Amino acid sequence: MPSHLALLRGINVGGRHKLPMASLRDLATGLGHTDVATYIQSGNLVMTPARGASPTVLGAELQAAIDEEFGFAPLVVVLTADEWRQVVEANPYPDPQEPRHLHAYVQQEDFTAEQVTALARLRDESREAGGADDLTVLGRVCYLHTPDGLGHSALAEKMARVRAAGLDRATARNWATVLTLQQTLQRHD
Repeated sequence: MPSHLALLRGINVGGRHKLPMASLRDLATGLGHTDVATYIQSGNLVMTPARGASPTVLGAELQAAIDEEFGFAPLVVVLTADEWRQVVEANPYPDPQEPRHLHAYVQQEDFTAEQVTALARLRDESREAGGADDLTVLGRVCYLHTPDGLGHSALAEKMARVRAAGLDRATARNWATVLTLQQTLQRHD
């Protein structure tokens, strides 16, 4: 069975929804998954699934187990190693000057036409205001390029506040993390 990657949203941020990575590894192992590893405290879990369930089912099972054990249910997006490789290969902003200025917002299903329209509107508004940021939506991934950094990005700020963009069903990782997770998946396969 190939490795899978589970991305958790909104844990260990601002003292809320604390989930130690050792506890996450123990939880995943308790569900029967093997070759379990985590990367940094933001909720990145590499595992070989216990059985051939779909990524959507695996995500729902992890979310339910976390809720039962810790009392909160974070969004959990699960991708196969091949799906994550596609996220990396499809990057429309290759070789960013600073990998932390490129982010991949990933959700379980493809972005809807309504989400794409809302995100494009936000990008266009940002550009009209003189912003240099850009975004591209490809399937289930919204790539956000912020040449001046995420902390200086009016577009990123708007994306975080506008529910119409649908990013409440996505979780973001900077490109340095994306590449590290790719290497971790390759070592597990």
